[in-house]
Amino acid sequence: MNSKEIKGIFTDWRVAILIILIVLSLVAIYPHIDEKGDLATNLQYGLDLQQGAWIQLELRGEVVGYTTDLPVNDFVTNLSTNLNAEVEQVDANHLEIRKSFTQQELETQFSNAGGKLTSYQQGVSKTTAGDVKTVLETKINSMGTKDAKVNTLAGLNNVVRYVRIELAGVNMDEAQQIVGKQGKFEIRIQSEGNQTEHVLFGEQISSVQMPAQTPAGSNIWGVQFTLNEAGSTAFQDAAIKYGATSDPEKHELLMLLDNKTVYSAPLNTKLAASLKTEPVRELVATTGSGTQGSQQATNLEVHLRAGALPVDVNIAGSGSTSAPLGERYKMFVIIAGILALITVGLVIYYRYREAGIVLPMVLINASEVLILLGFIAAIKFQLDLPTIAGLIAVVGTGIDQLVIITDEILHEGKVPSPNLYLKRLARALTIIIAAAATVVIAMVPLVLMDLSTLKGFAIITILGVLVGVIITRPAYGKIIMEILSK
Repeated sequence: MNSKEIKGIFTDWRVAILIILIVLSLVAIYPHIDEKGDLATNLQYGLDLQQGAWIQLELRGEVVGYTTDLPVNDFVTNLSTNLNAEVEQVDANHLEIRKSFTQQELETQFSNAGGKLTSYQQGVSKTTAGDVKTVLETKINSMGTKDAKVNTLAGLNNVVRYVRIELAGVNMDEAQQIVGKQGKFEIRIQSEGNQTEHVLFGEQISSVQMPAQTPAGSNIWGVQFTLNEAGSTAFQDAAIKYGATSDPEKHELLMLLDNKTVYSAPLNTKLAASLKTEPVRELVATTGSGTQGSQQATNLEVHLRAGALPVDVNIAGSGSTSAPLGERYKMFVIIAGILALITVGLVIYYRYREAGIVLPMVLINASEVLILLGFIAAIKFQLDLPTIAGLIAVVGTGIDQLVIITDEILHEGKVPSPNLYLKRLARALTIIIAAAATVVIAMVPLVLMDLSTLKGFAIITILGVLVGVIITRPAYGKIIMEILSK
């Protein structure tokens, strides 16, 4: 090829887009030499490829079906009292019990409370599992731990029994401390100016309700929580002592988690008036209206619990990867990737016996992997073994599609005229799009289901197919036509 023809290839918009994406991917990956003299990148590795630990927690609760002739609120109150446990209504026919009981124990207690047990599933609702995930993520983030993943594992019945926490870069002892550590929650009251005085600690909060609109049906969100007897007395004494009952606007109540303010607001005037005469155990912290108020209420619930989970948990499983083993796996992955590309190149050369066809195919294949790695680095997605399996799958499916394009163009061993070439390329791309759609449809269930170990594989496979169909296949069609025409 002369310089004019080469320039024509690189200035084609399809090839230009491919080159731009390759450059952006290299910037995102940012290969460089670190302070220790080792090659480093922006890629984040999962537990398979570096030191770390994983812990799987079993959520100790039940989601049960029920029937009752009593008003639902009365029945739930009776049941909660009998079980000495939090009972939340999931829907019209199901309750969540935030404590571990056998089916036989619940059948007896349901009968005593005025109802009947109709179904029994160990675990918690997706809402509570989401709260558990938020608490764990907040706790992990507050400790500055990087490369952490928290995944809930739900069954087809939408009941979540397990939560898996993966902490890259920490050992097992540190992982168990992070998961088990409860934050220090404190309520303080403004005295004079910017001075604040201690009122009570989180241990004096006996229960915390889920975020709700207060009053019901309004657009104002809040979290109701209950103080124990000592806490309510301390709260009343502090409110009277520092003048919050007589001038609530000038004496804000502050809530702190690990010495960081997470909520502040003056006392409600009705609450201030009540505190003048008697202790108050039931309190509501309002957070505002709309979506923002709802989100703040969810966050406040986590803080009020001081990092404690809404249900008890057991460690159902755990494991760790040492630093040397992680480095060894990383080397194996690099070797596997190189061998995959070499193997693909040899098979293609055996088929076409033409280096001018093999080289563009392998380079296009490698560019897809590079673009995907750039995307992984840009969004801080963890690179683990399932993700790498997805990358290798992309190499295989990518070559299949490039073969389809090449064979369609070289029909009967001849290079067609430009017009016929465009028709054959369009036909090849139609076949490829149909095949890509099939792969995407097959992978979507793995993305949507709570199979955390397979999500990375499915996501990367889908992204690889999309990058191929939208970016690299059209670019390859332009490049291979110019080469074959010679």
